[in-house]
Amino acid sequence: MRLLIALLLLAALAGAVIMGLRHLPPEWDPREPLDLSAAPGWMTDLKLRRLAWEPEACFAAFAASGMTPRRVPDRPSDTGCAIENAMLLPGEARLQPASPVVTCRMAAAWVLFERNSLQPAARAHLGTEVSGVRHLGTYNCRNVNHARAGRRSQHATANAIDIAGFTLRDGREVRLLRDWGGAGPEAAFLRDVRDGACRWFRAVLGPDYNAAHADHFHLDMGRWRSCR
Repeated sequence: MRLLIALLLLAALAGAVIMGLRHLPPEWDPREPLDLSAAPGWMTDLKLRRLAWEPEACFAAFAASGMTPRRVPDRPSDTGCAIENAMLLPGEARLQPASPVVTCRMAAAWVLFERNSLQPAARAHLGTEVSGVRHLGTYNCRNVNHARAGRRSQHATANAIDIAGFTLRDGREVRLLRDWGGAGPEAAFLRDVRDGACRWFRAVLGPDYNAAHADHFHLDMGRWRSCR
């Protein structure tokens, strides 16, 4: 009798879970595409990580967000430098040089970063928004640290971007090489940007990491997690 009651309770619990899943709002439902335009919630990070093994879910996220990704053809490589599931990097702020190629997952992280970390940091510390982003490139078929041997950099598959500075809507420029070590609002802005980026990207490396990053932030969506 007790076993029957236990089974009935389990069946009722399972039914409640199933009914609950049917009525979850999209932002809480793990089966729904990530909405890049919505305010981040507790499911956002999980859905972003899911894009690593479900590339089409990434493009579905852009469609669900009312954004049309500018996809680029796959480019096979026998040297570890393939470009797959990639697109031109979108952004509200102008990218300089324009339209670099990145993986779709990298693009999704960038949209979330720009809307929820970069622009709020600019408004909070500098009283305006970012109108332009100066980058040092995304795709480069090379090893980590340009070493002659070793593992490939995330740049080798367009899964990373290096950011050197920002242009503000009022014409001011903020550069990592010049402003990172300062004591003013520009330095506070850059540190807030670095900290905010760590939520969206797997690796964030800046001037505090080593001398090679003195003039830029390295952001990538690779396997290893680091915020330095």
